[in-house]
Amino acid sequence: MGKILFAEQDGVHVLKFIGEVRLTLGPTISTFLEKLESCDHFQSMIIDLSETETIDSTALGLIAKIGICTREYFDSGTSIVSPREDITRVLSSMAMEQVCVVTSDGVVTEASGLQELPTEITSEEVLRDQVLDAHKTLMALRDQNFDKFQDLVEALENEKGHERSGGKPGQPTRATGT
Repeated sequence: MGKILFAEQDGVHVLKFIGEVRLTLGPTISTFLEKLESCDHFQSMIIDLSETETIDSTALGLIAKIGICTREYFDSGTSIVSPREDITRVLSSMAMEQVCVVTSDGVVTEASGLQELPTEITSEEVLRDQVLDAHKTLMALRDQNFDKFQDLVEALENEKGHERSGGKPGQPTRATGT
């Protein structure tokens, strides 16, 4: 299980992702993003992946949203510190450099100076919407991402539309059988 630590000093915001960073942390990242958008004291954002073991595409999409947010709301960039080659390769494959500065060296934060963000629990519907939004964000970064995630996004959108029309999650529809 992963966790996210946070600190802020003089407008420099630091997020440190530890362990397995998966979609279950999506609500925590989304809540942070909502608070960040209304922040009145912002200079820069550092995302520290030095202790990240694995990271999934949902978390990557939400990190991309943080990069987009800092650029659009604050005219500032987000730096990702990723000293692990495997994680850096994943970042590169998703074109994260389009929205963040990715570096293998830099200020690696000590966990002792950070506070753990509370783990957010949300409904299946809200989580699905976050996964959908995160993947749409990744799809917009490069054509290869579009190809990678198109089927997932279509499936999630179909499920969402099915629920809106009165169906239950996971229940097949008559028209499509899915």
